[in-house]
Amino acid sequence: MSATPEKPAIVLASTSPSRRALLANAGLVFTAKKPDVDERAVEAPYLKTGATPAFLAALLSREKALDVSARAENAFVIGGDQVMEFEGRPYFKPESREEARDHLKRLSGQSHSLISAFAIARDGEIVFEAAETARLTMRTLGEAAIDRYLALLPDEVLFSSGVYQLEGPGVQLFSKIEGDFFTILGLPMLTLLKGLRKLGAIDE
Repeated sequence: MSATPEKPAIVLASTSPSRRALLANAGLVFTAKKPDVDERAVEAPYLKTGATPAFLAALLSREKALDVSARAENAFVIGGDQVMEFEGRPYFKPESREEARDHLKRLSGQSHSLISAFAIARDGEIVFEAAETARLTMRTLGEAAIDRYLALLPDEVLFSSGVYQLEGPGVQLFSKIEGDFFTILGLPMLTLLKGLRKLGAIDE
């Protein structure tokens, strides 16, 4: 009986605990490497020309995957990024607790979108990519409710784009959620797994 050919390694181009947990919980065997990508520098020239959030999410996903692919020969390298869209524009992470409060005040009673993209690179070439969008409507929040919520948050949530994690107290902020839960968490897992199967990275 001939030996089964060994599949190429899978590498996640991220050290994000949430993305690592998504892959691990799905039963994937992988390693994680942090990409050497300055996201703000990559975005800057495109923001000046009015690039859409969807374009930016796809762009950053490719850059991360390609960067790590250059250091991971023959591996399938997964790069991912999520961009929040509010009032037709990209909405970036707050840099202080006061900015986080301002974010929540602006989002209160409004709808916004989360665009989660990923790209799979192998030997310096993008071999599969996709993006999905979720739409979330925040209930109307008073000042006291915002202050109570912010007091609960660790820094990794406080300085996320929407200032929430739906798997935690952030779910209390919303009146309506439309879209795939994995997309909201930052990585469209069903589409990613479909892509990995198509590429032969994992078994059918």
